[in-house]
Amino acid sequence: MVKSICVYCGANAGVSPRFAAQARALAAALVERNLSLVYGGGNVGLMGIIADEVLRLGGEVTGVIPTALVEREVGHTGLTRQFIVKDMHERKAMMSELADGFIAMPGGLGTLEELFEMLTWSQLGIHAKPIGVLNVDGYYDHLVAFIRHATAQGLVRPQHAQLMMVESEPEALLRRFL
Repeated sequence: MVKSICVYCGANAGVSPRFAAQARALAAALVERNLSLVYGGGNVGLMGIIADEVLRLGGEVTGVIPTALVEREVGHTGLTRQFIVKDMHERKAMMSELADGFIAMPGGLGTLEELFEMLTWSQLGIHAKPIGVLNVDGYYDHLVAFIRHATAQGLVRPQHAQLMMVESEPEALLRRFL
């Protein structure tokens, strides 16, 4: 049963106001379904927006942040739970343990790395949790096309390509998770 969702997203808000709007919409959809948020523990960018909105709506938020980022004063101080860990490896492992599913919103290299690690772990049978991409305004269209290309080239098996669910609206994505 899915009780908590790990959301990977940007430490920046990006240029499109739709990114922040969809972060808030995803927060509302999580709270409406009584799903808690697990995320990287920051108070900046899309990470801060989704955490603040879940909290504002009365939901639970668990952050996992490495010491180095807390020291740079980007750690969120008003969360339900905040774990401060040694490094990024420990962060990703703990987030994976705490979450029953994973969603990547628009984000940068760290978001992509986290998404692909969860896809790889699923491919290897390390976990069997749902993984989705919230494709806000086509942000991930090129990534989806690349995965299709890699599959056509025989480097990604079709069943592994299907591990990544893609939807443009939070409600539609969460329906596929539950």
